[in-house]
Amino acid sequence: MSRAYPTLLIAVLAPLLPTDAAAAPFFVTGSYVITLRGINIAEAEIGFSDDGETYRVAINGTVAGVATLVASGTASLSSAGRSRPGGLLSDSFSLMTRTEVETFSLGYEARNGRVTSEMVNPPLPAEADRVPVVASHRIGINDPIAAFLLRADDLQPALCIRTLKVYTGIERYDMDLSYLANQVATSTRTGYQGPVILCSIRYRPISGHFVNSESTAYLARSERFLIWYAPLGTTGFVFPYRMIMGTAFGDLSMVLTGLEGV
Repeated sequence: MSRAYPTLLIAVLAPLLPTDAAAAPFFVTGSYVITLRGINIAEAEIGFSDDGETYRVAINGTVAGVATLVASGTASLSSAGRSRPGGLLSDSFSLMTRTEVETFSLGYEARNGRVTSEMVNPPLPAEADRVPVVASHRIGINDPIAAFLLRADDLQPALCIRTLKVYTGIERYDMDLSYLANQVATSTRTGYQGPVILCSIRYRPISGHFVNSESTAYLARSERFLIWYAPLGTTGFVFPYRMIMGTAFGDLSMVLTGLEGV
């Protein structure tokens, strides 16, 4: 399995979920379909719980559609930590991918945004063209799930104006969000119809990536990285309704197909 696979998988699956400590406890589940150039390649199921003090997220993804003709695999991600008025803060993150030939896993523990321990299995080989992750890159971070779980009572432009400081366990990067438009989702083929807000995303690699990686360079240059957020009922959270990431092979798209618990 390509070492770029876990990173790409995180980028695709991480922003799938909803993100007031004063709100009533709730548990929601969501379903998403992932397509490449309009062709189904994967499906994901998400569970998200929040009791006002702590949160927990579990994501399970499976290769689907025509992609099963050339590959098979599953992925599971989890994030848990504290639910605060200013946002969710991860205390633990894990990822595991399985294919016919390899299992890969990583994870870390953190406290107040500072990584305290981590593991990668199998360990990544020492490679000179990989930008090293130094100690300062493990401070002031959030995991790639919790970082995207945004609190908001409405869909004001300020929701999109932020920088997400993400650490995956092997890579450190920033995601700069900016406001594009307020829109209305109308398709009855999706799991939500109603107001949404469209944000653009700029990916800024910091460390852990390969210096000469074409995929990293492409993603950093891309101006077609978009995410639509929608309100999660009356919880005081918003959730990703749709995401598009331009790739050299065409648009990689994710869209909500079902939502329960709100």
